[in-house]
Amino acid sequence: MSGPVAIVTDVEGTTSSVAFVRDVLFPFARKHLAEYVALHGQQSTVRQCLSDARTLAGEPGLDDVGTVALLQRWLREDRKATPLKTLQGLIWAEGYSRGELKGHVYADAARELRAWHGRGLRLYVYSSGSVAAQKLLFGYSIEGDLTPLLSGHFDTTTGPKLEAASYTKIAQALALSPGDILFLSDSVAELDAARQAGLRTACLDRGEVAVPQGHGHPTFPDFTSLDSFVCVS
Repeated sequence: MSGPVAIVTDVEGTTSSVAFVRDVLFPFARKHLAEYVALHGQQSTVRQCLSDARTLAGEPGLDDVGTVALLQRWLREDRKATPLKTLQGLIWAEGYSRGELKGHVYADAARELRAWHGRGLRLYVYSSGSVAAQKLLFGYSIEGDLTPLLSGHFDTTTGPKLEAASYTKIAQALALSPGDILFLSDSVAELDAARQAGLRTACLDRGEVAVPQGHGHPTFPDFTSLDSFVCVS
């Protein structure tokens, strides 16, 4: 079997540390959410996010203060809600631009992404974080600006990461057969959904989260060990 034409990678636990997202990005968003809405609450994008959050919660009568409290609760619960993710991205954009945030990307991930791009592989990101947040993380990363390596981004607007239909949509968007795409993640449930859609899969087990045994996906501790699999899979 020839190698994949494209690689679609998860972010948290795969290219980047779970701890960075959990201990740096999320607390930053929590700290600045109310202030950001107070300062930018009349901007159309922010107003749409607040409206979408109220609709999603089934509470159309909430005022802005109540909606911010709702969003704070969702932050604590790590809800994969699109309006929340969009607002997080806007807040993080200010942090990155002010130099208060620097995106974490593993050195092995950055090195192999550069190598795969140099070999002509098409590289994409699929994360529950918004596309804007993805571009910030890779654009302001500790490994330099990696955005020129990436051909595109997908987030929850494509669909939930645990549903096979989302990966079918990605294959259609890339105009590729599912079997020409390799999906990388530390989540077995995501890998199962991608495999159900016909994608090739590989699990990253960096020791940050408990990966169950016997899941059936080829497993690697880092991108360096994954490279030979990419070449021959």
